Amino acid sequence: MGREGLGPDLLDRPGGQRHRDPRGHEPRELNQAVTKRWKQRPGGSNWGEFGPDDSLGRLNLIGPEQVHKGIAEVRDGLVFSLSLPLDLPGRTVLNPNRFPPMVRPSLRAGAVNFNCSMDVAIPGATDVMSDDLVVLHTQYSTQWDAFGHAGAVFDADADGLAEQVYYNGWRAGIDVVGPDGPEAAGITSLADLAGADEGRASTSHAGPVDVSHMACHGVQGRAVLVDLEAHLGARRSVVDFATFEAILEADDVHVEPSDMLVLHTGFAREVLAQNGCPAAGSLDVAAVLDGGDPRLHDWIRDSDIAAIAADNYAVEAFPPVRHVDGTPALPLHELCLFRLGVHLGELWWLSDLAAYLRRHNRSRFLLTAPPLRLPGATGSPLTPIATV
Repeated sequence: MGREGLGPDLLDRPGGQRHRDPRGHEPRELNQAVTKRWKQRPGGSNWGEFGPDDSLGRLNLIGPEQVHKGIAEVRDGLVFSLSLPLDLPGRTVLNPNRFPPMVRPSLRAGAVNFNCSMDVAIPGATDVMSDDLVVLHTQYSTQWDAFGHAGAVFDADADGLAEQVYYNGWRAGIDVVGPDGPEAAGITSLADLAGADEGRASTSHAGPVDVSHMACHGVQGRAVLVDLEAHLGARRSVVDFATFEAILEADDVHVEPSDMLVLHTGFAREVLAQNGCPAAGSLDVAAVLDGGDPRLHDWIRDSDIAAIAADNYAVEAFPPVRHVDGTPALPLHELCLFRLGVHLGELWWLSDLAAYLRRHNRSRFLLTAPPLRLPGATGSPLTPIATV
């Protein structure tokens, strides 16, 4: 298979072959230790190039220099919040498996702990307190995808048998563990779950490819916004590399290694307009990337961008533009999360920022966008902040 298939990169077998450094330096020796979980890596991937146990992927490229580059883009001191309300898009129109968050009060001394007089705990106390809990689909609204969100069936052992693996060879069932069936995964009442009070009620854990590694590292640096809507309008359009490249050239946008790429399509503005009650088909709008375009894959691979975020659903077209048996349903997810270690952000609110940058003939800004430090999770809501 070619670079775009799941075939192995035959040069990545053990034996001291030389590999291109992801930061653009001269090729370096691939340490034998990186192959302890795999004997061959997917074609076009960078497994092992950040170390044998890496869980950060291209976030490794964001260090002090990139933070300084981001800070250098702060001219006016203005701040833009890039999050939708986390109860949007509303209903289950975008994904029937993801539901709006449920916010409910907790209990205190057997009473509902909302507008709760503290004299239930300390007689004569005058305080009134409210506490709550949230049952939240981590990827319902503004989000980061962790590497544990998308793996692939791939023969990492070079034994002719494919297995479920994730970025850098982390294994399903060993490193990334979950229940075998719905009953084992289910939740009824938090108070009735064994171990809930000790934080032991979780039934899945993405381990080395969970979102907490991203949170621990921090996400802050220079980002570059590409305004797809300004050129393509609000209609549904599938953006291949030729179109993407033409927009970069038309707006004189330059994306450099270690930058975070941010794509404005206008989709989130339509989400807001639906006011939490979208009808079926009403959100079939705005631009999406052609996730299976080989030239787009090459650009993402060769550009050394650190992350990609968009204001649409999935960043790429889903269902895909084209699909044949033996290929991923979400090819851009597979490229970024599985092969390259590039985190994907979805459903960000970008229209205000995009308008400001266009008025001032700018495309770069300081982005601060850490996820929640939520061990085990394959994604996380967040409130990204742009500073210009």
